[in-house]
Amino acid sequence: MQNDLGLGRPSRRALLTAALTAPALAATTGTADARPRRPLRALIATNEPWGTYHVRPLLTEAARRGWRLTQLVPDPAQIAPDDPVPVTTPGQAPPADLIVVTGAGDWPLECADRFRKLPLAASALAYLGPAEAPGARRLRPRLRAITAPSPADARSFGGYLGTRRPIDVVGSPQTDTLPVRAPEPGLVLVLTSVTHPDETGEAAPGTELLLAAAERLRASGRRILVGLHPREDRTLWDRYEISAVPSLQASARAEAAIGIPGTIFPLVTAVGTPLVGCTDPALTVPAHLLAVCSSTIDDPGQAVQAVADAELPPRSTIADAVGPIGGSTARLLNVWEKTARSGRPHARPH
Repeated sequence: MQNDLGLGRPSRRALLTAALTAPALAATTGTADARPRRPLRALIATNEPWGTYHVRPLLTEAARRGWRLTQLVPDPAQIAPDDPVPVTTPGQAPPADLIVVTGAGDWPLECADRFRKLPLAASALAYLGPAEAPGARRLRPRLRAITAPSPADARSFGGYLGTRRPIDVVGSPQTDTLPVRAPEPGLVLVLTSVTHPDETGEAAPGTELLLAAAERLRASGRRILVGLHPREDRTLWDRYEISAVPSLQASARAEAAIGIPGTIFPLVTAVGTPLVGCTDPALTVPAHLLAVCSSTIDDPGQAVQAVADAELPPRSTIADAVGPIGGSTARLLNVWEKTARSGRPHARPH
């Protein structure tokens, strides 16, 4: 959802700079052992500096292990008080055994530079296109491990990082608790993306097409349930029923889903719900997200027939795009643990 920053509020760049130049008051030097003490302590920096939704699915398994996962943010005041993900600025970061980046955007790069003496892992928690990121070369020499949810994501993430190194395919944490599909007659799930860019991340074109397609579907007699992206503008969709549960869980109720292709798409096919993708000339989508679509549309007039004809892709396509199901969070954290154990002693950020 687009934020109203108001006059006089610091810009995103100012907040990033302030966070990274603040004194490291609480990040202290740990023991001299090469192996970190238990519980393992990991810092996480994402391409969406204030977007904690990719880290939330990891919390249950981390708590079971007694681990501490902390997301690095430019300003904790921008995080909702009830957000379950622990956050901190780099200058206030607690002692850590590992830093994890989920991409090579400005914020992960600057956080990785700040914590140069910690072992570094890169984990794809959301899809990224296969074109090499401009800053990926800054990460490559330090990377101790790379993970991705699926073989298809691994190919895309490898291109994004500009590497042909082996990538651990661990599955998606969201598939650890897949809902049982029970489709309701006539129900279509609309999967939104982000209409307006904000300081947390960029927007994805295609919302006007998706809005018009939803109206065509409702006019045809379909019931519309909206699965909002965590940053989408809710007011654009308040004419419809908005799901009170996460989109993946809501997909189990739908006969079919339609939306702007995103990270959630392969996971919805894992539930067993077929998908129609809304594409826009300005939208660049990795091939594996299009591959899980029954069809794609670029005109709202195509929506009704495309949803009526929607079917799942071949099992091999789903497996390639989804990766292993069940135990995915444990596999991901096992890689992080191995990376931390093989890393250097705890250190202050430089």
